[in-house]
Amino acid sequence: MLNTKGITQIATNRPDLYAFRISGEISDDAMEDMAKYMNAAFDAHSEKIDMLMIFDHFDGAELGAGWDWDVLKSRFKAISNVNRYVVVGAPDRANKMIAFMDKILPVQAETFGTEDVAWRSLQAHAAAA
Repeated sequence: MLNTKGITQIATNRPDLYAFRISGEISDDAMEDMAKYMNAAFDAHSEKIDMLMIFDHFDGAELGAGWDWDVLKSRFKAISNVNRYVVVGAPDRANKMIAFMDKILPVQAETFGTEDVAWRSLQAHAAAA
């Protein structure tokens, strides 16, 4: 389970669903930790996975966060390893980007206003860690 400053993994009832709560300002180190974790997850699964990202009091990311090699590699791996990318509470700018990316990438990207609706859409729920 990933638990780094600002990014907390949520245990789920599905082994192919990776859910995270993102809050506060995300540091470069936290972004890199998540990327390394997801790169290992992509390598461990022979089938595509689903991802749920819940933004809760999100304050953005540190300048330069996201330009680490592991982060870039995880973004490219996600294109061929993620089936559904579900987001709750993303900033408006991110929602627009997700809607655009859904049209051009082979990943089903969706945004929801509430966690309950997102969990139901994924036919999943949080589980005990």
